[in-house]
Amino acid sequence: MIYPKIPLAQTVIQLCKAKKIKHIVLSPGSRNAPLTIGFTHDPFFKCYSVVDERCAAFFALGIAQQIQAPVAVACTSGSAVLNYYPAISEAFYSNIPLVVLSADRPEHMIGIGDGQTINQPNVFKNHILYSANLKLDKTIKEDHVLAGVLKTIEHKLEDMLHLQKDVQQINETEINTALNIALTESGPVHINIPFNEPLYDRVETLTVSPKVIEPEEKTLELDFETIEFCANDWDIAERKLILVGVNGPNDIEQKFLDVLAEDDSVVVFTETTSNLHHERFFPGIDKMITPLTADEFKALQPDILLTFGGLIVSKRIKAFLRQYKPKQHWHVGLQKANNTFFSLSKAIKTTPNQFFRQLLNRTTVIDSGYNAYWDKIQLLRNVRHEAYVKDSVYSDFKVFDILLKTLRKYSVLQLGNSSTIRYAQLFHLPNDVEVFCNRGTSGIDGSTSTAIGCAVANSKPTTLISGDLSFFYDCNALWNNYIPSSFRIIVINNEGGGIFRILPGHKNTENFDYYFETKHHLTAKQLSEMYGFKYQSASNENELISELSAFYENSTSPKVLEIFTPSTINDTVLIDYFKALK
Repeated sequence: MIYPKIPLAQTVIQLCKAKKIKHIVLSPGSRNAPLTIGFTHDPFFKCYSVVDERCAAFFALGIAQQIQAPVAVACTSGSAVLNYYPAISEAFYSNIPLVVLSADRPEHMIGIGDGQTINQPNVFKNHILYSANLKLDKTIKEDHVLAGVLKTIEHKLEDMLHLQKDVQQINETEINTALNIALTESGPVHINIPFNEPLYDRVETLTVSPKVIEPEEKTLELDFETIEFCANDWDIAERKLILVGVNGPNDIEQKFLDVLAEDDSVVVFTETTSNLHHERFFPGIDKMITPLTADEFKALQPDILLTFGGLIVSKRIKAFLRQYKPKQHWHVGLQKANNTFFSLSKAIKTTPNQFFRQLLNRTTVIDSGYNAYWDKIQLLRNVRHEAYVKDSVYSDFKVFDILLKTLRKYSVLQLGNSSTIRYAQLFHLPNDVEVFCNRGTSGIDGSTSTAIGCAVANSKPTTLISGDLSFFYDCNALWNNYIPSSFRIIVINNEGGGIFRILPGHKNTENFDYYFETKHHLTAKQLSEMYGFKYQSASNENELISELSAFYENSTSPKVLEIFTPSTINDTVLIDYFKALK
């Protein structure tokens, strides 16, 4: 097998292999050549080449999101590293394990005006779980530069060997630590790797055998005091509201969901991204609570709020729980517990499954009308929702109703941010569709790249629904040689940032159109053709239904469906919708 000659590169690659980090997303460059040589010549690794580092990092994030294991990205030195930052911040807030391998120049070459150099150590310090700043391998040549006081070649060689042994141990410890944190804490880590020239030399035998340090196992079982406290308070609470954010498909055992669903004192609010389904749960949170009166909000105010999963999309539920605070707020999860509603009273460091396993066999179901009351409200909302949809005009709202009813069975849905995810929250999604969205930072910048990574990693067919600005912003995502032919992109083109028409502000002015809505007349047609996608389009309801009839059929290439909607009526349609729910 071929290996890079540089010991540090061998060490990084061997430890990635030992930790079973299989997927490596490489961006071309010279300084990272030792890593590229090593990863691409070892059949253990599945390597990808993506030129744009920002897209590469989101592509890797999409893979990691699906396999729920670390994925590595590797790039050259300089500004290339900084292009990883948007995806790193998303991974940080979404608890996705991303391993960033940045090649760097030697320390003595930084800050002297040399090309393609920036201050890379700790560059992601505010959005990273661990930064490993590795040390340069020591060589005789390096000793001549840094330790010229030695008088003989023998002394130089002996000193170099001692220095290299120390450097090797330090580097092994740092790499092990970073990779173990990515594995156990599910988040991004940064390993900065200085290489000296020559960079392209190869050998056929490994020269180092790094020590593998296994991660410490953490206990999930809660102590007696914690679970007894929770059980006692749970038993006397007549209004228990469970709010679930971003959650992986099938993460929660069905038997626990069934017990919660049968408890009349429990209301379970789910978001589109929670991937939880039960006929007695309450999806469509905004649909449920937007029309509520002050008295109804007080009736909904919980004694105990229990949250698990990632970040919450609905601004309305956040506003409600900040104003009508629960008596207690418990958050269950291994990662950071966010005090989103300014009432966090207990952070329970375990998995939801372990928590329910210990809690539910200690508690009893109490008499309460909490669930029954809100179930009646939900039935009313659903009736009025269907009536409004039936008579609504062609708009973004109508398009989402049609799209979400026609998704492929047993498929994956990736949603863009901004108005896309918010519209999706209003509609029922099939139980067999897995839903994902980059809600860590809620940015529009990497949705397409993430969806492509998902499509590569998941055997189920993937569909991305995106707004026009998000799609055009991340159009370099299509510059990717690994997109499966089953991948589908739906672009809803309302010629600008339509969400700004929904938000408060002065609309229909030249200033608003130019600086907020950013009106445009772009189309995805040329991009689709350039990158080998089959292109379809629709401009009204009949055309949309017609185009969808063949859109999901098997094909030899991925497809884009661009749906043109009127830009000026979408906000009115949505406002009237919430009025109709009352």
